[in-house]
Amino acid sequence: MCRHRWSEGAVRRALPGDALQRLTRRVAASEQRHTGQIRICIEGGLPWSYLLRGASARERAVTQFGKLRVWDTEHNNGVLIYLLHADHAIEIVADRALARVISPQAWRDLVADMGAAFRANRHEEGLTQALAEVSALLVAHFPATEAAADGPDLVIAESAGDGLPDAPVMSRRRGPAD
Repeated sequence: MCRHRWSEGAVRRALPGDALQRLTRRVAASEQRHTGQIRICIEGGLPWSYLLRGASARERAVTQFGKLRVWDTEHNNGVLIYLLHADHAIEIVADRALARVISPQAWRDLVADMGAAFRANRHEEGLTQALAEVSALLVAHFPATEAAADGPDLVIAESAGDGLPDAPVMSRRRGPAD
């Protein structure tokens, strides 16, 4: 429990404000290329309510996926990249349409690459690489543009996502219940 209470400061040192701004710009640029939504959620530790019942980082990631409305995309192709610093846990939660076309092994490989970067204290680099890989998957399966049916030279831009915020979420402890 102590590890979860004291981890928030370490997260802020690993990802200072300027790094968060760069990640925000990278998410925004990515979302211009596909119809999906990418959210990053970083927590130092789990809320007390999760710790008391022995909940996992995966359970928290799925909860945050809903709370941050990543599930609420037009094409069911949102992705949450969730980091739990206290447990050195990385979770990727992909919405239904994306989960149908991307193999579980692709997500495991992405998490392994991020883990290697984080162990080397390269947090921003790990997140940047993860964003690039998730973006490539979304562009491949849900591109932002498609050729119009009445002519090969006419291209229509689909709405890029549903306007979820691009900034990473850095959760702050509020108390025992969250």
